Amino acid sequence: MDEAMKTVLVGAAAAGLGLALHKGMRRLALSRAKHPSLGGHSRWAKRFAGWLPGYAYDEAQFFNADDADEATVARRRAALQRLSTAYAERYAKSLAMSAELADGLADLQFTSAYRVPFQFSPYLRSQLKTASVVTASDGVHFTDADGNRFYDLTGSYGVNVLGNDVYKVTMAEGSALAQPLGPVLGAYHPVVLDNIERLRRISGLEQVSFHMSGTEAVMQAVRLARYHTGRKHVVRFCGAYHGWWEDVQPGPGNPMPPRETYTLRDMHERSLTVLRSRRDIACVLINPLQALHPNKAAPGDSTLVDSSRQAGYDRAAYTAWLKALRQVCTERGIVLIFDEVFLGFRLAQGGAQAYFGVLADMVTYGKTLGGGLPVGVVCGRRALMKRFREAHPADVCFARGTFNSHPYVMGAMNAFLRRLDEPDTRALYEGLDDRWNAHAERFNATMASEGLPIRAVNMSSVWTITYTQPSRYNWMLQYYLRLEGLGLSWVGSGRLIFSLNYRHEDVQAVIDRFVAAGRAMQADGWWAQGLTLDNKGIRRRIGRELLSQLFKRFALVSPKG
Repeated sequence: MDEAMKTVLVGAAAAGLGLALHKGMRRLALSRAKHPSLGGHSRWAKRFAGWLPGYAYDEAQFFNADDADEATVARRRAALQRLSTAYAERYAKSLAMSAELADGLADLQFTSAYRVPFQFSPYLRSQLKTASVVTASDGVHFTDADGNRFYDLTGSYGVNVLGNDVYKVTMAEGSALAQPLGPVLGAYHPVVLDNIERLRRISGLEQVSFHMSGTEAVMQAVRLARYHTGRKHVVRFCGAYHGWWEDVQPGPGNPMPPRETYTLRDMHERSLTVLRSRRDIACVLINPLQALHPNKAAPGDSTLVDSSRQAGYDRAAYTAWLKALRQVCTERGIVLIFDEVFLGFRLAQGGAQAYFGVLADMVTYGKTLGGGLPVGVVCGRRALMKRFREAHPADVCFARGTFNSHPYVMGAMNAFLRRLDEPDTRALYEGLDDRWNAHAERFNATMASEGLPIRAVNMSSVWTITYTQPSRYNWMLQYYLRLEGLGLSWVGSGRLIFSLNYRHEDVQAVIDRFVAAGRAMQADGWWAQGLTLDNKGIRRRIGRELLSQLFKRFALVSPKG
């Protein structure tokens, strides 16, 4: 082999080594940018979900999962019986309807099974039935089939920003507006013109696309980002929710493994490093609600195994993070998408973009924007919203839907958008943060003075309940709250969503009912004093239970003889 050939081979080897080293360093940077929990590693999370053994506590374990004394266990038994009797008497019609619904409604079967940690769920469901039927709403209340009135803390999963009475009106106005046209689809009702103009002003972006749900809106935004950048990968942040489709909901709950999705640490410099160094990222998805619980999934009572639930909101820090993301995305040609499907119009009339002072390349809306009817909306820069290339007529980014721009939805949307400009609505947003922070501070001061291990952390009118005393039974609070007339969503105490029409006296009534529920739960022994288990001890015990169940599942039985 002559010297020239040796030189070529050495150079090729060096180039190959350099390329491998470069790829290795990029891969290492990506791994370090992922959150160290299972939430940041979707493949491992999915494996864990398949590995996690299902098991249920029997009656004795149900009442004594924390080594309580016999007297406390007896109080708990009697308390559950009283709750069961009270529910059966007070909610008889609603319970009967809910049971009939559950027989044929898969959605309700799922939510009913996941109200509490899975070990407790089967026995609890056999003893304490819950209702999911309501018949009317007014002010900040809704009413069930038995005539019981509840303070509405569900927020209709984010829809109810201005109050149910407002949406009754906007739905009626939208229906009247669209009545002459009826369900004629494909063409557009003239009201769409005004909707587009108003959405342009709100979003600060140039073009609009209408869809049938928030999930569809996010799907289309990601598709367009990939189409125009020619890149595959999507960046989402640990714990964030952007709908249930596979690209943005990797890990448990998705039957397909993740493909082109990177789940990175929220509010972390290493994530910015990944964005600066890679060329395969089409877009970054931001759900501003994550500012309340960065890198953690939405808090539900089904995961409330101890008292380690945490939340915290630092507006200044999250604003700085969003501005840093904005700068990196601009530098690298990455599409920045704000997913305001849940939070839109709750923080400010201009949404989260206006509230944080950061303009995205695309923003998705849903929920409340439909004026009470289902909708999804994408607003974006003109260059990103185009779905075809004139130079290549077969190269299109197709997205259509039969009910996109439905006349009744467009009418209700217009009524809602016009309502945003009314003086009474503008007044709701004046001093909004100060008002809701004061409500939360009053709540916490009351709980502390009452000696109750309950606290609230809020992001404006969205609250998460946390617990200050180690316990395996915090999830029981939701049942006492319901009995006191507080209407909760199926996730329990993890997320309370107040509509903005709550007055001072309404919030005080909610606080008073929390006190009554907390006192009853404390008296019934669910927050027992003097127990030796702390949060770490609780988790260790659950870990031992899981290992024991796995051993039973996989133990090899020696053949006889």
